[in-house]
Amino acid sequence: MLAIVDYGMGNIRSVKNAFELLGEKTILTNDKKQLSESDAIILPGVGAFEDGMKNLRKENLIDFLTETIVDKKKPYLGICLGLEFLAEKSFENGEHDGLGWIKGEIKKIVPNNPSLKIPHMGWDDTKILSSKGILYEMNDVSFYYLHSYYFKVDDSEKNLISSICEYGGVPITATIQKNNIFATQFHPEKSQSGGLKLLKNFLDLIDDIC
Repeated sequence: MLAIVDYGMGNIRSVKNAFELLGEKTILTNDKKQLSESDAIILPGVGAFEDGMKNLRKENLIDFLTETIVDKKKPYLGICLGLEFLAEKSFENGEHDGLGWIKGEIKKIVPNNPSLKIPHMGWDDTKILSSKGILYEMNDVSFYYLHSYYFKVDDSEKNLISSICEYGGVPITATIQKNNIFATQFHPEKSQSGGLKLLKNFLDLIDDIC
């Protein structure tokens, strides 16, 4: 059973539906007991970084997630905000602390071509840097993006970036992989066959991690 964290950010049912297409049972929850008993934790999200962290804090989930995922090594998949939360801080509408599991900062996308629109929205080519983990047996592919900020990973941890998407000269961190922690800036649940392949790869990794 997968636990999808229900914390009031975005349409998480589309993530649930994608996993159920793959035959995987899921539950939408913010209950710590259910999250602890799950095989893996999925943290999706669309919206402002500050609001998302505020909602996690309101549900008393921040310390719990750090203990469960970082310390106890439960498999984790972050989607969109679920990737951005991994950073130490975000500069979206001020300065706000993230989970700090990976060194780096969330910064606004500033394309070198002013005619390019923000948010970065729609299908875009993604360059695979490491065909392992959630990108196993995947070549360069298009995924569906919807975001205005990106994770500028600290140089000391750039080896954790497993794919990138360049938008207006900005190298956007598309996926991150660190031990049991996996995350995507794009939306695999909206990315058709490529997205389903990535989610299937995550499911295949769970047994190896646990």
